[in-house]
Amino acid sequence: MQRLLLLTLLAGTVTHGQAQSFDVVIRNGTVIDGSGNPRYDADVGIRNGFIAAIGELQAATAATQIDARGLFVTPGFINIHSHASADALPTAVNMLTQGVTTEIFNADGSGPLNIAQQMGALAVPGLAVNAGGYIGFNSAWVNVVGNADRRASPDEIARMRALIANGMSQGAWGVSAGLDYKPAYFARTEEVIQVVDVARPWRTNFTNHDRVTPESNFSSQVAVAETVAIGMKSGLVPVVTHMKAQGSDRGAADEILASMAQATKRGYYTAADAYPYLAGQTGLGSLIIPAWAVEGGRPAMLQRFADPALRAKIIVESEQAIVARFGGAESIYLPRTEQQLTDVMKEMRAGAGETVLRILENGDPGAILRFGVEEDLIDILKDPVTSMACDCGASVATRGLHPRFYGSFPRVLGRYVREQKIMTWEQAIRKSSWLPAATVGMTDRGLIAVGMAADLTVFDPATIIDRATYASPALPSEGVRFVLVNGTLALENGAATGNRGGAPLFRTGNMPSRPANEGLRRLRANGTVSGRRIAIDVTQRAGAREATGTFTLDGSEPIGKFGVLQTANGWASVTTVDASMRAIVVTVDLHDPANAGTASLALNADGAPLLRGSLPATAVTITGR
Repeated sequence: MQRLLLLTLLAGTVTHGQAQSFDVVIRNGTVIDGSGNPRYDADVGIRNGFIAAIGELQAATAATQIDARGLFVTPGFINIHSHASADALPTAVNMLTQGVTTEIFNADGSGPLNIAQQMGALAVPGLAVNAGGYIGFNSAWVNVVGNADRRASPDEIARMRALIANGMSQGAWGVSAGLDYKPAYFARTEEVIQVVDVARPWRTNFTNHDRVTPESNFSSQVAVAETVAIGMKSGLVPVVTHMKAQGSDRGAADEILASMAQATKRGYYTAADAYPYLAGQTGLGSLIIPAWAVEGGRPAMLQRFADPALRAKIIVESEQAIVARFGGAESIYLPRTEQQLTDVMKEMRAGAGETVLRILENGDPGAILRFGVEEDLIDILKDPVTSMACDCGASVATRGLHPRFYGSFPRVLGRYVREQKIMTWEQAIRKSSWLPAATVGMTDRGLIAVGMAADLTVFDPATIIDRATYASPALPSEGVRFVLVNGTLALENGAATGNRGGAPLFRTGNMPSRPANEGLRRLRANGTVSGRRIAIDVTQRAGAREATGTFTLDGSEPIGKFGVLQTANGWASVTTVDASMRAIVVTVDLHDPANAGTASLALNADGAPLLRGSLPATAVTITGR
């Protein structure tokens, strides 16, 4: 019986054009598959939450049929820098109308230290989009060291390492940090390396809001270099998150990007993410008040404000930061009261520093902070290792927001692709789907290929655009017509359906952070896994839409139709669909720390484990990295 099950699993694949039945068929669309390859016209058939067929499916039947004539069909967009609100994730309207299907939060080092508990709580009311989390360095630092500017003891380093390791074992998608934020700002570079190095065996990423310091004259180049150094020395992929060129380095984005490319050439793959605006949003005091003035937390800070001599010093240093980082007080906007800081200065008849302190004495409102120049932003968005992100997330708020919460992804596509043509549609979709998926380690999302999860976005290339502004930040974007999350229709004709097809996503040890490899790649494996004979010989050529080759298990008829083959250093994953239209993902890993000296093999069917085991390392060949 078990052998018959395996024969059924591997006996055949979907044949395009047959009268087959699907849950959803998207017809007549133009597919941009996320790989960067040229678009093509095809139908897409979905079953059990996965892509089951791509091609001419006019004879197929489906409970839900979507006419995508004149529209682009793309992978759902993956936001790897999310500040989603838990109460908004069951609806996530502002993200769905941008085409986003997955959010990875706990960005900038924030969030709970118990990832399993966090994800379990989020899943209870249901999710409109998929959700995953980083494990935060900042959270570990404040939990162990607190708010003081002091060195961590060896015991405290060990405790923080344990927190990071526990987060990774619970399925975190990397280690995030916001070294520009206090009190993590007080951690020295070598201390950060000592802590996050514990994640090395997971082959994951270190994503950091760079630390821009007065000692460096607020240099972005110095800040990025620190992020890259931490990643290199800890064995993690450094990710420069919401990348920007600010302070003394405005106009130098090309130089910063060149330094990152040099790190990659030296064997330390370095990536980035960015949003398409020239202003950020954070607490008014977070990046303005000097570090020494906030040590010990808010009560200690307010005591220093009350000391005339210290207040004068804080004002001077705060005004230096305002000029160096943001170009002056005219670059600061307070969305809660809808005022420019300069207007508040006039009301208070005070300078910039004094006005900021008075505001902070009554709370810490959010501030929108302008920081850069358009030429830098374009260079960063165009760079091949920059993922699109939004530094936003699911939200039910309509005031006090940055327009990125409603407009980021459509702004890239409408303003920078269609209107300014700084990159092609194919490049922009790759940067919104497969590139972020590979950066954090996902294997079954970010591409349109058989066997991949059915996270899909359908939009009108002629009309997609953002509408949100700083004055009206909750105006929905236009042009996104349909969104499917795990095969469930979440957005229909531009309106949220209320369906909750999202799922918590967890990273496993066989999901390395990696480049989105578009070159020639090949996987060969032969041997016995958990008593079963297996033979895999699959190749995907550069520019090909799908892999070719054979895959047999227990001597069954070979599969000859595949989805996509992804490879990295000693690692490969390939997708296909069996005769029952179950999505099959096979992963082979020569560097699994839990299987030292052998090659681990994992086979999933419709997302559930079906076969686990190992092969001799000598029985596996992986080409392409």
